[in-house]
Amino acid sequence: MAKVEVVMPQMGESITEGTIVKWSKKPGDKIKRDETLLEISTDKVDSEIPSPASGVLTQIVIAEQKTVPVRTVIAYIETEEAAAKVEPTPSAPSAVAKEEEPKPSAKPEVQLDRKVLQRAPAAQPAAGRFYSPLVQTIAREEGISMSELESIPGTGLGGRVTKKDLLAYVESRTGRPAVGVPQPPRIETTLKTVDSVELKKKYPAPQHEVLQMTPVLQKMAEHMVKSVQTSAHVGAISEADVTTIVEIRARHAESFEKKEGLKLTYTPFIADAAVRSLKDFPLVNSMVEGDKIIKKKFINLGIAVASESGLIVPVVKNAEEKSFLGLARAINDLASRTRTKKLQPDDVQGGTFTITNYGVFGNIMGAPIINQPQLAILGIGAIKKRPVVINDAIAIRSMIYLTLSFDHRVIDGALGGIFLERIVKYLQEFTEKQIA
Repeated sequence: MAKVEVVMPQMGESITEGTIVKWSKKPGDKIKRDETLLEISTDKVDSEIPSPASGVLTQIVIAEQKTVPVRTVIAYIETEEAAAKVEPTPSAPSAVAKEEEPKPSAKPEVQLDRKVLQRAPAAQPAAGRFYSPLVQTIAREEGISMSELESIPGTGLGGRVTKKDLLAYVESRTGRPAVGVPQPPRIETTLKTVDSVELKKKYPAPQHEVLQMTPVLQKMAEHMVKSVQTSAHVGAISEADVTTIVEIRARHAESFEKKEGLKLTYTPFIADAAVRSLKDFPLVNSMVEGDKIIKKKFINLGIAVASESGLIVPVVKNAEEKSFLGLARAINDLASRTRTKKLQPDDVQGGTFTITNYGVFGNIMGAPIINQPQLAILGIGAIKKRPVVINDAIAIRSMIYLTLSFDHRVIDGALGGIFLERIVKYLQEFTEKQIA
């Protein structure tokens, strides 16, 4: 037997330390290589860290909620392999195809997706069978193991298990409808009670409870306060008639999910319109350095995602090079890896423009704070059917409010307003052929 030293991984060049959020194993537990060993938090992302070797976890050196420098020994694994000092390597991001045409899923990609589904040991998946992130999420919510999932007949392309297949199976098994789409994350579950004598005197129990902000929440708070102090925030609001998009999505939702293995949401429609508008008005896609304006010749689109750790903004790199399908794939990949703590530091850096969709929670309007050092952020409200006047007649249409918060140091009211109306134009002119 040999002892392997597990060290705090360096999650990026700028990362110097990490906080151990949770150990998934305790001393004496057996663990397989690449099985989740612990969860860590940095000032960029929260990540699940896989075991670097198979064996028995013999000692935990650093306890939960402790912060240590990178490459510090945090645990020991006893293994048959040669002794070494091993840094656990986070799971690599799922590849997002840049090609316009869909490609068959490769075997390594399938195996990577399976890791997201079930942490507990499960039967090996049937060779080549693919599960979409949506199916994986539902299975996880319903406590369906990999071996059980493998037994469900699929009606999708190539025998793929679709959302309908899984929901029908759950209902037949339990006699109740499935959870389906997960509820908004409850960040309260990640906050720990702290024993602060001073604060407990000021805020006595049981009327009060003192909670510790997570590293992600602390960084987000600092970032938002800094943004308000840095930028001259101005807001503009427009509404768009997205009835055509709603109809297109309804016609293609089922076939799109069968073909691509991911749910067709409204986000890529918004992202596509935003990217096209940024190409038309590149000054919006800039940043300020002193008294200089740095105009970016690329579009790195940030997509705000609510997670149990707090609001995280992963970035679709070079969004200007992607088709509608490419954007849909990239957004789905980033959202899935955000919620399963598989993001890498590079995934949340370098954004040039951000979209935040509070409409998923039913809100129709908001006033988002600019994500520094960017100059603007687009807020998306919920799509609601409303009576509108068209050619002096009243019609029922699917409408959406769009809010643009922008930095008045560079973007004046005219540019901000015209840019927002250009997004409206692209949304209202979206055609069926763009989804192909």
